[in-house]
Amino acid sequence: MFGIKADWSLDIQERYFTLDDYEGNEARWCSGCGDHAVLATTHRILRDAQLPPEKSVFVSGIGCSSRMPHYMATYGLHGLHGRALPLACGVKSRRPDLDVWVATGDGDCFSIGAGPWVHAIRYNMNMTVLVFDNQIYGLTKKQTSPTSPINLPTNTHPEGASLDMLNPNTVTLGITNASFVAQVVDWNPPLLHETLKAAHAHKGTSFVRIIQRCPVFVDGITKALQEDSSRLLLLTHENGIPVAPGVDRLFPESREHDPSNMAEALEIARDETTKDIIPVGLLYQNSDIPCYDELSSQGHNTTDAKKIAATHAALDTFAI
Repeated sequence: MFGIKADWSLDIQERYFTLDDYEGNEARWCSGCGDHAVLATTHRILRDAQLPPEKSVFVSGIGCSSRMPHYMATYGLHGLHGRALPLACGVKSRRPDLDVWVATGDGDCFSIGAGPWVHAIRYNMNMTVLVFDNQIYGLTKKQTSPTSPINLPTNTHPEGASLDMLNPNTVTLGITNASFVAQVVDWNPPLLHETLKAAHAHKGTSFVRIIQRCPVFVDGITKALQEDSSRLLLLTHENGIPVAPGVDRLFPESREHDPSNMAEALEIARDETTKDIIPVGLLYQNSDIPCYDELSSQGHNTTDAKKIAATHAALDTFAI
């Protein structure tokens, strides 16, 4: 209209991301697999954080859980068996600006990947490590894994596993520079979400063991836990994992635990082996431990010319 002043400039809206922006290919895990719950929770966490998909990268090894990068609309790296953590450390070292997640399993991490597991915890690089622990080799069809219960019949041990299962939490807590150790079950969505959210917010390597359903090969293990929730010990504390109102009623057993207390964290973790009581929540957190990626990434923006000059300078010291 004539005679009316109008401002025709457009306000450029910031990008807003929905769940669709993080969802990749359709997940092809078995119906009832706990991996679906973890995937949906991760989508929600990234959506709530409004992180650009191109600023996140999911790294995995080999196994059912390691297909997770295919189901994310982010950068992804599907690596070799047991080598998810070294790959993730390499990504974080060269691209410290990226939000790094690791999806690994009980076989991928605790067996062939045991060495990288120890050193990744010691490096304490800023990444979120999700261990999908279904206590069996699922992708290769029911072989004994390091966390398979003793006497569990498998294709590699038809008469039952002969050794007691590994306790991932006591091992992780015993590694120098462990800074965040938590445990959760996949069938409690509110607690799963809050645990992964806290892990993602932590600066350092967040190690989260997710006790996860495998309805095909070891359905009885998690069904027994679901039917007898008294075996689950809910860890509560003002500095721990927030528990939504009503969620605590699902856990008849609870314990006030300060996650800064390493000795108590080890005691609680050992009880899983000796008393068959499975703690859920935050076992330990120390945000003051240095992150190795802050050291290893120094100089990564150096130009090629400066690198060549530095190489020549170093070689000149050998001149006669």
